[in-house]
Amino acid sequence: MDASRSSRNALLLVSLLVLSVPLPAHAQILQQERIGADSAAACDYSSIPGVVYYGPQRYMSFEQLASYVAPVYWFSPDEPLLGRTRGADIRMPEALPFEDPALDNPVVYYQLEEVVTFPGAEETAITRDTLDMNASVIDLQNAVLVRLGYYAYFHAEAGLGAHDHDLEASEFKLAVVRSDGNWMQERTNLRCDEKMYIAFVTRVTGKAHGIKWFWNVLDVDEWTSFPMHLFVEEGKHALSTDKNGDGFFSPGYDVNVRVNDAWGVRDVIATGFVFAGGYQSYMTKPRTRLYRVWPPLPDDSPLLEEARFERLDIGTNFVRYELRPLPSPELGAFDKHLHKFMKDKYVPGWPEMDERKSAEGFENWVDQGTAINSISIQLRYDGDLGFTFAFPFFIVKNLEDPFTGGWIVWRLYFKDKDLRDIGWQLMYTPSASRWIDSYFAAGVEWDVADCADINLGLDIELPPDLTTLPSGCPVNPAPGTTRTKAFFVLETGLKFRVNLGTSGIKPLLWLTEFWGLSFGIRNKGFPNISNFSYVIQFGAGVF
Repeated sequence: MDASRSSRNALLLVSLLVLSVPLPAHAQILQQERIGADSAAACDYSSIPGVVYYGPQRYMSFEQLASYVAPVYWFSPDEPLLGRTRGADIRMPEALPFEDPALDNPVVYYQLEEVVTFPGAEETAITRDTLDMNASVIDLQNAVLVRLGYYAYFHAEAGLGAHDHDLEASEFKLAVVRSDGNWMQERTNLRCDEKMYIAFVTRVTGKAHGIKWFWNVLDVDEWTSFPMHLFVEEGKHALSTDKNGDGFFSPGYDVNVRVNDAWGVRDVIATGFVFAGGYQSYMTKPRTRLYRVWPPLPDDSPLLEEARFERLDIGTNFVRYELRPLPSPELGAFDKHLHKFMKDKYVPGWPEMDERKSAEGFENWVDQGTAINSISIQLRYDGDLGFTFAFPFFIVKNLEDPFTGGWIVWRLYFKDKDLRDIGWQLMYTPSASRWIDSYFAAGVEWDVADCADINLGLDIELPPDLTTLPSGCPVNPAPGTTRTKAFFVLETGLKFRVNLGTSGIKPLLWLTEFWGLSFGIRNKGFPNISNFSYVIQFGAGVF
């Protein structure tokens, strides 16, 4: 575990020090006066990685919280839907077609997807206003962890598989702590007279193309800048994180979880060409300031200074979007494609409520979303017919190579008559989602053979006292006698994957969205190599 993640997890544990107090009546919540900015400035928590808010305000509207966290959207200068517009003339992302468009601003939707509390605090963490979700209230003393979703709508996309309506999602996970906890005071050396609430982002995810293996995931550390900049892929609008807001995408830096599988941002897809390998740097066009769309940061946001500098630097070319709560997908039911996109992302009755009872429970919540179903089942043929099963190294958790970013998994196969031959291998593959990928596997195979078949045609003269042959079979085997022999096996080849997640073929999606075909070469023996054979496999799963 690296230092940045250790720091992040330590910050989460501070939440356990929070003391619960009764919630005042709903009518009093939004009427509570906020303490002046001068007092808040005396306790500066801006050095905490990922901080988006610190201040004395305990009760906050959903809209206000979403405004503190909201990202910057950064377009390619060649985005087809922009035409020649830039700067203050940009009107993307757009309002959903059944809503009134904003006259002078782009529109972005948000959804408070989940709120995590301590046991017993669930009823007091939020107060919903079903008539106006913007006015719903969250209690920062009882809400310990929050998951916020942001949604950018575009009326169409371009390139391969282009279609009308496109709704792209990003997710922000944040923790909320109090300034009067012992740990916070010791770590920051600050002694505030008033109680402060500090909200900081721990993870940002650009849900590229809706496929989890492709998602661009960034765990926040001390080098991460906010407001978070999100690249908008040219033509296709997949979202990816820009950790330091420099306008260049760097795998391993801008995305640091499942790096080899992360989609990145591929501004080449709108051309209609298919790029089957992993991400390459030439795929992302550098961004310029005139194509940034800023969030509506509150007046006391600790991130406001950068936005003010931007406005002074480029003057009238500065543009901010309007935040709206994500509406019910039923409003988009007039179009089946729009309805599907909205329904896949909508959380009915949002936010979901959850509670955690231990430090381990809080840490597990932060890491949720990185574990993905990686069980594979395939038909196998290497001269004998059988089945192959691939599963995570830790059975329920994947092992990622910390040096190359690839995956190490177990592979078990059964073949031959009555599936009596068994192979157990350790397999490495650089990724789990690329359309074309290599693999390397090594292990042991237990080969069971009929002695009658092995001895068939044996016409040499044997010593009269010999009872067992070098093969392990008796000289005169009884009917049904077999022998078992273990061999070292080595296998390598190529795998071709196809994503069927959007195909609509539901019977093929019960295990995974990916199906694949692999071709390999196998040999037996060590250190001598013998018994070469081809291996062909077909079936469901990423491995």
